Amino acid sequence: MTRREAMAGGAALAAAMARAQEQSGVRRYARFRAGERTAYGLVAGETVAEFDGGLFGARRPNGKTHRLSAVELLYPVEPSKVLALARNYRSHLNSGAAPAPEPKRPEFFYKPPASLQHPGKPIVLPPDSTDVHYECEMVVVIGKRAHNVTKAEAASHVFGITAGNDVSERQWQGGPDKDIQWWRAKGSDTFGPMGPYIVTGLDYAKLAIQTRLNGKVMQKDSTGMLIFDVPSMISFASRYVTLEPGDVIFTGTPGRTTAMKKGDTVEVELEGVGVLRNPVA
Repeated sequence: MTRREAMAGGAALAAAMARAQEQSGVRRYARFRAGERTAYGLVAGETVAEFDGGLFGARRPNGKTHRLSAVELLYPVEPSKVLALARNYRSHLNSGAAPAPEPKRPEFFYKPPASLQHPGKPIVLPPDSTDVHYECEMVVVIGKRAHNVTKAEAASHVFGITAGNDVSERQWQGGPDKDIQWWRAKGSDTFGPMGPYIVTGLDYAKLAIQTRLNGKVMQKDSTGMLIFDVPSMISFASRYVTLEPGDVIFTGTPGRTTAMKKGDTVEVELEGVGVLRNPVA
């Protein structure tokens, strides 16, 4: 088979994948590394069809297809900013010794983009950390610029969703000697695993989400139990911060969390998206 024939075959496969996903209304996108190149692609089964033009531009299949097992999956988007919500599930508010009051507005904080980590890569515990917890979360990916948008307008600014782990050092976050800000408690390197895919076309208002630690289910809930839904959080944030395509919002974690230790494996599973798996080192 010539290179031209291979490219033509790849283009035909990519077109067939796109048609099949168009019919289902759900599409799955990956950012990946193949050799020395980094690219985006459309995922179907165990195949990813590479395209040119970027995730938010005109996506043009370039005829190259890859087996997922042959590429390295990366966190699926490169945001200019990472916002995250605290206290957004009642089950989390009620998981401590005493119930916490519900917030009156979405309670945002920042995680630096440098905290993001790829699927399969390790969450690295800082040497002086003592109480680092997992937090399974649905992550919203912004698809178009949002500045001071209404709640009714907000949904049209969502590109898709992915899974995230808002790793948190509880002693730095709220212990007796806590920091003024959560800059290291939530933002240390590798404290933001995200992936494995961005999925569009899902009803993200009612998806099952869970955390497994070494195979044992530790958190389990539904995105239908969010205190502030996705349009509310986007509308509120956009009053003060302009959200750009590729920016992400970690939407909060449910239930009770516990500490991780070196050698553990933590998995976040979001219905329709897949499993985000990371070892702890």
